[in-house]
Amino acid sequence: MPRQKASSAKPPSQRQLRVGELIRHKLAELLSRGDIHDDVIAAHVVTVPEVRLSPDLKLATAYVVTLGGTDTEAVIEALNRNKRFIRGEVAQAVNLKFAPDIRFRRDETFEEASRIDALLASAKVRQDIEKE
Repeated sequence: MPRQKASSAKPPSQRQLRVGELIRHKLAELLSRGDIHDDVIAAHVVTVPEVRLSPDLKLATAYVVTLGGTDTEAVIEALNRNKRFIRGEVAQAVNLKFAPDIRFRRDETFEEASRIDALLASAKVRQDIEKE
């Protein structure tokens, strides 16, 4: 019997999820307290909705969004400039053998959800729903 291919994208383990949440909480704490001394970051309200970790827990991808979605790229650049300080603070908060390297990415889930809502509210879709 031939083997079935396993999907290449495995769901994250419980440990990845737990460590990701710990990192997310520490990043949110750093941002809300103003511990990161950067004028660009201080001028914006930054939210970290999700942190994903690689299976070996050595790479963390933090998704960030600014209030109103403005200047997100400038905030990401500022976070990257302060990456060394942030990594040190995260290392103290999360007790791991190796402190994960943190990448900052723009969170696009809210934009995607808005796009899907707009599609569902379109006249074409409403017409199909009304037929049923």
